[in-house]
Amino acid sequence: MRQPVIATVTLNPAIDHLVTLAGLREGEINRAEEAYVFPGGKGVNVSIILNRLGTATEAFGLLAGDTGKAYEAMLGRYGVPCRFSWLEHGFTRINTKVTADSETEINGNGPVIRMEDLDRLAAKLQSLRPGDYLVLSGNVPKGLEGAYSYLVSKLRSAKLCIAADTTGKELMGLLSCRPFLIKPNLKELEELCGISVRNAEDLKACIRRLRRAGAENILVSMGAEGAVLFTAGGQVLKADGISGTVCNTVGAGDSMLAGFLAGWTAEHNWQKALETGAAAGTATAFAFGLAEADGIRAVRPFVTVRDCSFEFPGLFE
Repeated sequence: MRQPVIATVTLNPAIDHLVTLAGLREGEINRAEEAYVFPGGKGVNVSIILNRLGTATEAFGLLAGDTGKAYEAMLGRYGVPCRFSWLEHGFTRINTKVTADSETEINGNGPVIRMEDLDRLAAKLQSLRPGDYLVLSGNVPKGLEGAYSYLVSKLRSAKLCIAADTTGKELMGLLSCRPFLIKPNLKELEELCGISVRNAEDLKACIRRLRRAGAENILVSMGAEGAVLFTAGGQVLKADGISGTVCNTVGAGDSMLAGFLAGWTAEHNWQKALETGAAAGTATAFAFGLAEADGIRAVRPFVTVRDCSFEFPGLFE
Protein backbone atom coordinates (compact mmCIF):
# COMPACT_ATOMS: atom_id res chain seq x y z
CA MET A 1 0.00 0.00 0.00
CA ARG A 2 1.34 3.42 -0.98
CA GLN A 3 2.36 5.62 1.94
CA PRO A 4 1.06 9.18 1.72
CA VAL A 5 3.44 11.98 0.81
CA ILE A 6 3.58 14.98 3.14
CA ALA A 7 4.21 17.98 0.91
CA THR A 8 5.17 21.37 2.31
CA VAL A 9 4.77 24.85 0.85
CA THR A 10 7.19 27.70 1.62
CA LEU A 11 6.18 30.86 -0.22
CA ASN A 12 9.07 33.07 0.93
CA PRO A 13 12.10 30.90 1.78
CA ALA A 14 15.38 32.41 2.91
CA ILE A 15 19.01 31.49 3.22
CA ASP A 16 19.63 31.89 6.96
CA HIS A 17 23.11 33.22 7.78
CA LEU A 18 24.00 32.91 11.47
CA VAL A 19 27.09 34.71 12.79
CA THR A 20 28.52 34.68 16.32
CA LEU A 21 30.85 37.39 17.60
CA ALA A 22 32.62 38.01 20.90
CA GLY A 23 31.21 41.54 20.76
CA LEU A 24 29.77 43.80 18.09
CA ARG A 25 31.65 47.06 17.46
CA GLU A 26 29.54 49.41 15.37
CA GLY A 27 31.31 51.26 12.58
CA GLU A 28 34.31 48.87 12.64
CA ILE A 29 35.35 45.63 10.98
CA ASN A 30 34.18 42.66 13.05
CA ARG A 31 35.57 39.14 12.74
CA ALA A 32 33.14 36.27 13.08
CA GLU A 33 33.98 33.52 15.55
CA GLU A 34 31.57 31.10 13.91
CA ALA A 35 29.26 31.27 10.92
CA TYR A 36 26.55 28.93 9.65
CA VAL A 37 24.33 28.88 6.58
CA PHE A 38 20.99 27.02 6.48
CA PRO A 39 18.06 26.75 4.06
CA GLY A 40 15.34 28.49 6.09
CA GLY A 41 11.56 28.57 6.04
CA LYS A 42 8.88 26.95 8.18
CA GLY A 43 7.64 24.56 5.50
CA VAL A 44 11.19 23.55 4.61
CA ASN A 45 11.93 22.90 8.30
CA VAL A 46 8.97 20.51 8.37
CA SER A 47 10.27 18.66 5.30
CA ILE A 48 13.79 18.37 6.75
CA ILE A 49 12.49 16.76 9.96
CA LEU A 50 10.13 14.48 8.04
CA ASN A 51 13.00 13.33 5.85
CA ARG A 52 15.17 12.64 8.91
CA LEU A 53 12.35 10.54 10.37
CA GLY A 54 12.10 8.50 7.16
CA THR A 55 8.72 9.92 6.12
CA ALA A 56 8.05 10.64 2.45
CA THR A 57 8.04 14.39 1.83
CA GLU A 58 8.43 16.92 -0.96
CA ALA A 59 9.24 20.61 -0.53
CA PHE A 60 7.33 23.02 -2.77
CA GLY A 61 7.62 26.78 -2.91
CA LEU A 62 8.95 29.75 -4.85
CA LEU A 63 12.61 30.52 -5.59
CA ALA A 64 14.37 33.17 -7.63
CA GLY A 65 17.83 34.13 -8.92
CA ASP A 66 21.28 32.86 -8.02
CA THR A 67 20.48 32.75 -4.31
CA GLY A 68 17.52 30.52 -5.18
CA LYS A 69 19.89 28.14 -6.96
CA ALA A 70 22.14 28.07 -3.91
CA TYR A 71 19.13 27.47 -1.69
CA GLU A 72 17.94 24.51 -3.79
CA ALA A 73 21.44 23.01 -3.76
CA MET A 74 21.67 23.31 0.04
CA LEU A 75 18.28 21.68 0.52
CA GLY A 76 19.28 18.92 -1.88
CA ARG A 77 22.26 18.12 0.34
CA TYR A 78 19.78 17.56 3.18
CA GLY A 79 18.22 14.83 1.04
CA VAL A 80 14.86 16.58 0.72
CA PRO A 81 13.15 16.21 -2.69
CA CYS A 82 12.56 19.73 -4.09
CA ARG A 83 9.67 20.76 -6.36
CA PHE A 84 10.11 24.54 -6.37
CA SER A 85 8.60 26.90 -8.92
CA TRP A 86 10.94 29.59 -10.27
CA LEU A 87 10.16 33.28 -10.43
CA GLU A 88 11.30 35.31 -13.43
CA HIS A 89 12.65 38.28 -11.44
CA GLY A 90 14.37 39.05 -8.15
CA PHE A 91 16.27 36.70 -5.88
CA THR A 92 15.58 34.52 -2.87
CA ARG A 93 16.23 36.54 0.27
CA ILE A 94 19.03 36.18 2.81
CA ASN A 95 18.34 36.61 6.53
CA THR A 96 21.26 37.36 8.85
CA LYS A 97 21.30 36.84 12.61
CA VAL A 98 24.25 38.25 14.56
CA THR A 99 24.78 36.89 18.07
CA ALA A 100 27.10 38.92 20.27
CA ASP A 101 26.12 40.57 23.56
CA SER A 102 22.57 40.31 22.23
CA GLU A 103 20.90 39.00 19.08
CA THR A 104 20.38 41.23 16.06
CA GLU A 105 18.40 40.06 13.05
CA ILE A 106 18.43 41.54 9.55
CA ASN A 107 15.73 40.00 7.37
CA GLY A 108 15.87 40.48 3.62
CA ASN A 109 12.95 41.31 1.36
CA GLY A 110 11.79 38.49 -0.85
CA PRO A 111 11.05 38.77 -4.58
CA VAL A 112 7.76 40.13 -5.87
CA ILE A 113 5.24 37.30 -6.27
CA ARG A 114 2.27 37.56 -8.62
CA MET A 115 -0.93 35.53 -8.82
CA GLU A 116 0.31 33.80 -11.96
CA ASP A 117 3.28 32.57 -9.89
CA LEU A 118 0.81 30.99 -7.46
CA ASP A 119 -0.97 29.38 -10.41
CA ARG A 120 2.29 27.78 -11.54
CA LEU A 121 2.91 26.54 -8.01
CA ALA A 122 -0.62 25.11 -7.85
CA ALA A 123 0.03 23.28 -11.13
CA LYS A 124 3.09 21.61 -9.60
CA LEU A 125 1.06 20.61 -6.55
CA GLN A 126 -1.37 18.78 -8.83
CA SER A 127 1.16 15.92 -8.83
CA LEU A 128 -0.04 15.02 -5.31
CA ARG A 129 -2.59 12.21 -4.95
CA PRO A 130 -5.77 11.92 -2.90
CA GLY A 131 -4.89 11.18 0.73
CA ASP A 132 -1.55 13.00 0.56
CA TYR A 133 -0.92 15.79 3.07
CA LEU A 134 -0.23 19.44 2.29
CA VAL A 135 1.44 21.57 4.95
CA LEU A 136 0.85 25.32 4.57
CA SER A 137 3.30 26.90 6.97
CA GLY A 138 4.46 30.42 7.76
CA ASN A 139 3.27 33.90 6.89
CA VAL A 140 2.60 34.92 3.31
CA PRO A 141 4.51 37.78 1.61
CA LYS A 142 2.92 41.22 1.48
CA GLY A 143 0.47 41.66 -1.34
CA LEU A 144 -0.49 37.97 -1.36
CA GLU A 145 -3.17 37.98 1.34
CA GLY A 146 -5.34 34.88 1.02
CA ALA A 147 -2.63 32.95 -0.87
CA TYR A 148 -3.13 29.73 1.09
CA SER A 149 -6.90 29.72 0.61
CA TYR A 150 -6.32 30.40 -3.07
CA LEU A 151 -3.97 27.41 -3.41
CA VAL A 152 -6.41 25.14 -1.58
CA SER A 153 -9.26 26.25 -3.86
CA LYS A 154 -7.13 25.32 -6.87
CA LEU A 155 -6.44 21.88 -5.35
CA ARG A 156 -9.89 21.03 -4.02
CA SER A 157 -10.39 18.17 -6.48
CA ALA A 158 -7.09 16.59 -5.34
CA LYS A 159 -8.68 15.68 -1.96
CA LEU A 160 -5.59 16.47 0.10
CA CYS A 161 -5.38 16.54 3.89
CA ILE A 162 -4.49 20.13 4.80
CA ALA A 163 -2.28 20.97 7.79
CA ALA A 164 -1.94 24.68 8.54
CA ASP A 165 0.64 26.44 10.70
CA THR A 166 0.02 30.09 9.98
CA THR A 167 -1.62 32.96 11.80
CA GLY A 168 -4.32 35.63 11.75
CA LYS A 169 -6.44 36.14 8.66
CA GLU A 170 -4.51 33.51 6.68
CA LEU A 171 -5.46 30.82 9.18
CA MET A 172 -9.03 32.02 9.65
CA GLY A 173 -9.47 32.04 5.88
CA LEU A 174 -8.41 28.40 5.69
CA LEU A 175 -10.88 27.15 8.31
CA SER A 176 -13.78 27.11 5.85
CA CYS A 177 -11.75 24.52 3.89
CA ARG A 178 -11.99 22.24 6.95
CA PRO A 179 -8.26 21.56 7.41
CA PHE A 180 -7.30 18.22 8.89
CA LEU A 181 -4.99 19.93 11.40
CA ILE A 182 -4.07 23.41 12.58
CA LYS A 183 -1.13 24.08 14.92
CA PRO A 184 -1.24 27.44 16.65
CA ASN A 185 0.96 28.18 19.62
CA LEU A 186 -0.68 29.61 22.73
CA LYS A 187 0.03 33.24 21.81
CA GLU A 188 -1.31 32.76 18.30
CA LEU A 189 -4.42 31.09 19.71
CA GLU A 190 -5.06 34.07 21.96
CA GLU A 191 -4.62 36.51 19.07
CA LEU A 192 -6.94 34.48 16.85
CA CYS A 193 -9.72 34.39 19.42
CA GLY A 194 -9.13 37.77 21.03
CA ILE A 195 -8.91 36.49 24.61
CA SER A 196 -6.20 35.78 27.16
CA VAL A 197 -6.03 32.07 27.99
CA ARG A 198 -5.69 31.79 31.79
CA ASN A 199 -7.47 28.50 32.48
CA ALA A 200 -9.17 25.49 30.92
CA GLU A 201 -12.42 27.41 30.37
CA ASP A 202 -10.63 30.06 28.30
CA LEU A 203 -8.89 27.36 26.29
CA LYS A 204 -12.20 25.56 25.77
CA ALA A 205 -13.78 28.76 24.44
CA CYS A 206 -10.98 29.16 21.88
CA ILE A 207 -11.17 25.56 20.71
CA ARG A 208 -14.95 25.72 20.38
CA ARG A 209 -14.69 28.80 18.21
CA LEU A 210 -12.09 27.27 15.90
CA ARG A 211 -13.97 23.99 15.65
CA ARG A 212 -17.18 25.79 14.70
CA ALA A 213 -15.27 27.73 12.06
CA GLY A 214 -14.10 24.47 10.44
CA ALA A 215 -10.92 23.19 12.11
CA GLU A 216 -10.97 19.41 12.58
CA ASN A 217 -7.99 18.61 14.82
CA ILE A 218 -6.17 21.32 16.77
CA LEU A 219 -2.64 20.98 18.16
CA VAL A 220 -1.70 23.79 20.54
CA SER A 221 2.02 24.08 21.29
CA MET A 222 2.86 25.69 24.62
CA GLY A 223 6.66 25.84 24.76
CA ALA A 224 8.09 24.45 27.99
CA GLU A 225 4.58 23.45 29.09
CA GLY A 226 4.29 20.90 26.29
CA ALA A 227 1.34 20.64 23.89
CA VAL A 228 -2.37 19.82 23.88
CA LEU A 229 -4.20 17.99 21.09
CA PHE A 230 -7.94 18.39 20.57
CA THR A 231 -9.19 15.72 18.15
CA ALA A 232 -12.26 15.90 15.94
CA GLY A 233 -13.65 12.91 17.87
CA GLY A 234 -13.64 14.81 21.17
CA GLN A 235 -10.47 13.42 22.74
CA VAL A 236 -8.05 15.78 24.49
CA LEU A 237 -4.45 14.65 24.95
CA LYS A 238 -1.72 16.53 26.78
CA ALA A 239 2.02 16.04 26.25
CA ASP A 240 3.84 17.34 29.30
CA GLY A 241 6.92 19.49 28.89
CA ILE A 242 10.35 17.95 29.42
CA SER A 243 13.03 19.64 31.54
CA GLY A 244 16.35 20.36 29.90
CA THR A 245 18.62 23.08 28.60
CA VAL A 246 16.97 25.03 25.81
CA CYS A 247 19.56 25.97 23.18
CA ASN A 248 17.30 27.11 20.39
CA THR A 249 13.55 27.59 19.96
CA VAL A 250 13.68 28.39 16.24
CA GLY A 251 12.14 25.50 14.33
CA ALA A 252 10.80 23.75 17.45
CA GLY A 253 7.18 24.29 16.42
CA ASP A 254 7.94 23.15 12.86
CA SER A 255 9.64 20.06 14.28
CA MET A 256 6.61 19.30 16.45
CA LEU A 257 4.30 19.53 13.44
CA ALA A 258 6.60 17.30 11.38
CA GLY A 259 6.91 14.70 14.14
CA PHE A 260 3.16 14.70 14.71
CA LEU A 261 2.38 14.11 11.02
CA ALA A 262 5.11 11.46 10.75
CA GLY A 263 3.66 9.64 13.75
CA TRP A 264 0.08 9.96 12.54
CA THR A 265 0.69 8.74 8.98
CA ALA A 266 2.73 5.79 10.29
CA GLU A 267 0.21 4.47 12.85
CA HIS A 268 -2.99 6.57 12.76
CA ASN A 269 -2.87 6.72 16.53
CA TRP A 270 -3.34 10.10 18.21
CA GLN A 271 -1.22 9.27 21.26
CA LYS A 272 1.70 7.97 19.21
CA ALA A 273 1.47 10.99 16.91
CA LEU A 274 1.56 13.41 19.83
CA GLU A 275 4.47 11.53 21.42
CA THR A 276 6.52 11.80 18.23
CA GLY A 277 5.55 15.44 17.76
CA ALA A 278 6.49 16.38 21.33
CA ALA A 279 9.78 14.49 21.05
CA ALA A 280 10.72 16.21 17.79
CA GLY A 281 9.84 19.68 19.08
CA THR A 282 11.76 19.15 22.31
CA ALA A 283 14.80 17.66 20.57
CA THR A 284 15.08 20.72 18.34
CA ALA A 285 14.72 23.05 21.34
CA PHE A 286 17.60 21.20 23.02
CA ALA A 287 19.83 21.28 19.91
CA PHE A 288 21.59 23.86 17.78
CA GLY A 289 19.58 23.85 14.57
CA LEU A 290 16.99 21.25 13.68
CA ALA A 291 17.11 17.96 15.56
CA GLU A 292 18.60 14.83 14.04
CA ALA A 293 16.68 11.56 14.10
CA ASP A 294 18.91 10.17 16.88
CA GLY A 295 18.14 13.19 19.06
CA ILE A 296 14.40 12.71 18.56
CA ARG A 297 14.63 9.02 19.40
CA ALA A 298 16.65 9.83 22.54
CA VAL A 299 13.96 12.23 23.80
CA ARG A 300 10.91 10.13 23.03
CA PRO A 301 11.09 7.78 26.07
CA PHE A 302 10.79 10.85 28.31
CA VAL A 303 7.57 12.09 26.68
CA THR A 304 4.45 11.61 28.80
CA VAL A 305 1.04 11.88 27.12
CA ARG A 306 -2.10 11.99 29.29
CA ASP A 307 -5.78 11.86 28.38
CA CYS A 308 -7.25 15.12 29.68
CA SER A 309 -10.69 14.85 28.09
CA PHE A 310 -12.32 15.00 31.54
CA GLU A 311 -10.95 18.53 32.00
CA PHE A 312 -13.00 19.78 29.05
CA PRO A 313 -16.54 18.47 29.52
CA GLY A 314 -19.03 19.49 26.85
CA LEU A 315 -16.29 20.78 24.53
CA PHE A 316 -17.91 19.41 21.38
CA GLU A 317 -21.56 19.79 22.27
